[in-house]
Amino acid sequence: MSIDNQEPSKRIRLILIDDEVGFTTVMAKRLTRRGLDVTSAFSGSEAIQAMRKAEFDVAVLDLKMEDMDGIEVLKIFKKMDPDMPVIMLTGHGSEKSAGEGMEYGAYDYLFKPYEFEELLEKIRSAASSKKK
Repeated sequence: MSIDNQEPSKRIRLILIDDEVGFTTVMAKRLTRRGLDVTSAFSGSEAIQAMRKAEFDVAVLDLKMEDMDGIEVLKIFKKMDPDMPVIMLTGHGSEKSAGEGMEYGAYDYLFKPYEFEELLEKIRSAASSKKK
């Protein structure tokens, strides 16, 4: 079923975590226009606080942030909600970091820059894979 045709109560609840404020703001707006319910966090600690307050279907997590390494955030997320799919983003093309994230339970990863439609497809796929 197309995400655009889902009932509001069935919208994918996404947390988008990246310390690049401009990028995150624009991406959140684009994803919202495509029917997702997006919460933005601009640091690892802000994302962890958001996870304590709300449930999310999917997380999109930048691996390189100022306050916390994305792998550390991933580990904490997986302790808080083991079934939540996490898609990692990296701007450094680091196969090693992406591989490490996959070892810790990430759902998938994308290297920046990436195509918006590719991210959207990964989010949809991840949301449909989440155990209810």
